[in-house]
Amino acid sequence: MKYRAEITVMPLKALLDPQGKAITASMKNLDLPEITNVRVGKHITLEVDAEDREQAWQKVETACKKLLANPIMEYYTFTMVGCEDRSGKK
Repeated sequence: MKYRAEITVMPLKALLDPQGKAITASMKNLDLPEITNVRVGKHITLEVDAEDREQAWQKVETACKKLLANPIMEYYTFTMVGCEDRSGKK
């Protein structure tokens, strides 16, 4: 079965986020001073073939740990969604 993972990778809260700081400062220039503490991260969508949801989850977890997120600077979260297979079944 094919599964889709929606992954969010964000900088650790204890670390400075220069992009977020720049965007926060720009909000004042746009007359939006109410918007503060912006943090910028990555959104990754991928599909994985697996026998079941647990196997798909493990594969995505491995991809996040080994490639998609740098654990020294980032954390990640993800959700799994079942995709339709070729026969049209979920």
